[in-house]
Amino acid sequence: MKRSILLFAAIVCLGIAVPAWTCTTTLTGKKASADGSVMVSHSDDGLSDARLIYVPAMDHRPGSLRPVFYSHCALDFKPQWGASETQRIVTRDRGPGYDTTGDPSSVPLGYIPQVRHTYAYFDANYGIMNEHQLSIGECTNKAKVHPEPEPGKRIFYSAELSRVALERCRTAREAVTLMGELIEKYGYYGTGETLIVADPGEGWVMEMAGYDMNGTGGVWVAQRVPDDGFFVAANQFRIREIRRNAADMMFSGNIFAVAEKQGWWKPGDGPLDWTSVYGDGEFHHPYYSLRRVWRAQSLAAPSLNLAAWVEGPFTKIYPFAVKPDQKLTVENIFAIHRDNYEGTEFDLTKGLAAGPFGNPNRFEGQAEGVADKEGRLTPLKGEFERPLNIYRCVYAYVNQSRHWLPDAIGGLTWFGPDRPATAVLMPFYAGATTLPAPIQKGDILSFNRESMWTAFNYVANYAMLKYSYMIKEIQAVRDRLEARFFGTQQEVEEEALALWKKGDKKGARSLLTRHADEQALNVLREWWLLSEHLYIKYNDGYLNTKAGIAQAVFYPAWWLKLVGYQDGPTSYEKSSAGKKKP
Repeated sequence: MKRSILLFAAIVCLGIAVPAWTCTTTLTGKKASADGSVMVSHSDDGLSDARLIYVPAMDHRPGSLRPVFYSHCALDFKPQWGASETQRIVTRDRGPGYDTTGDPSSVPLGYIPQVRHTYAYFDANYGIMNEHQLSIGECTNKAKVHPEPEPGKRIFYSAELSRVALERCRTAREAVTLMGELIEKYGYYGTGETLIVADPGEGWVMEMAGYDMNGTGGVWVAQRVPDDGFFVAANQFRIREIRRNAADMMFSGNIFAVAEKQGWWKPGDGPLDWTSVYGDGEFHHPYYSLRRVWRAQSLAAPSLNLAAWVEGPFTKIYPFAVKPDQKLTVENIFAIHRDNYEGTEFDLTKGLAAGPFGNPNRFEGQAEGVADKEGRLTPLKGEFERPLNIYRCVYAYVNQSRHWLPDAIGGLTWFGPDRPATAVLMPFYAGATTLPAPIQKGDILSFNRESMWTAFNYVANYAMLKYSYMIKEIQAVRDRLEARFFGTQQEVEEEALALWKKGDKKGARSLLTRHADEQALNVLREWWLLSEHLYIKYNDGYLNTKAGIAQAVFYPAWWLKLVGYQDGPTSYEKSSAGKKKP
């Protein structure tokens, strides 16, 4: 019995370690976007550190070393490397945002030579965008091997790689090259990873993995997304055949030798298929990844009539990139992240699992390991569909890199706290000198009214009580706020550009910083007011307004029938559920 319980606990822990860090990321080429920007999006789907931190530009003394910290998002939190489960980095080395009190300081896995000057950037669980419009998105993938970190052997994961790239690089090609060199020189640990790397001119998809639990180095490949293309990745490698000497590909020098040595591929097999050779299919269950790829590509290019059902995990039915039917906007991209398969055969707002009020959230609950009354592990067969919009998302964003504007104004992160469907996209410019305080605060184990994430997470959770009612009210406030931001965008940018052209760059940066602060504080106020409104209006399951208190909002008839309402105690005679009373 004791051994069974311990085994069950181990399985639950293993189950928790990876699902909390699964994400969706997209890239839109400059000829596929409505305004000519290169767009990168990312949803970080794990209940974790939700803060968006501003890391300032810094000058460093010659001979300085840069610490490389462990990344919680690689293989879950490991207390020996410092920080905490809710605060990913604790250090004085990266500006005031990470110089927090109350948690252990981050412990370096190792060091690399520092450069004289590092660029300012927005950072979260992965780097997001720097002051030169270099933009990054991410998703976690299942590789054949997931090595543990080890000082002197394997000190880099994609999160710290993305930060070093934003600190030192201006272009996507430069960033891919640098990260590849760091993998090869200092070693790679953790899950397989996709990093989308873009600048105002082009976008690349870079994928990486370890290959030996006790080895050094790593393998990686990168492929350029066509300028008229839309790319999506959702927790599975997406690059296929490695084409030698191709202008749109880069890869590590060991990629063929390692695959052959490991027995995963030989030249006689034909071109090396990165996804099937170094990948291990989808996480958790069939269509965990592929359904999202299908849905995102179908929303961008419905004319392709892509099939929702495939023959296996390594299908080639979904292209590396698709050409959108219509050029895409920021709103279009975020609508993809907000999707719950509405209107399809997989619609999560429909059916008994959605409850009487169309709740699309499906809690995962570690169903793969359930103990019976005797403590024996019993496999529970079945899965829910995994949507693009998932309840455990901590933030999502769309980055714009725009070549026709100065970097400070052209680089723009539209950031939404918590899950996309109930988030408000707020604009933060690459030239800002800091980020609003509410965006840089957040702790999932602390209720903080000054934290933007807390406000959005609170409303999103409360909405699950009567989702079909509350989501309409949330969307009304959300859409009004976003319409204001998009509506005033041109005016703000023209004012900042005028200052920039006059030589008042400091004034332009101050304007963009002040604009973000004002908008963020207004959103925070409005969202807490919304929470109070929803609480009062839907208190105790009723509808409460000035027109009347405790107005009944009963369950729909179809749901009552399915849950056996008709078999309730309507007489004093004993009855069996589902059988007619005599």
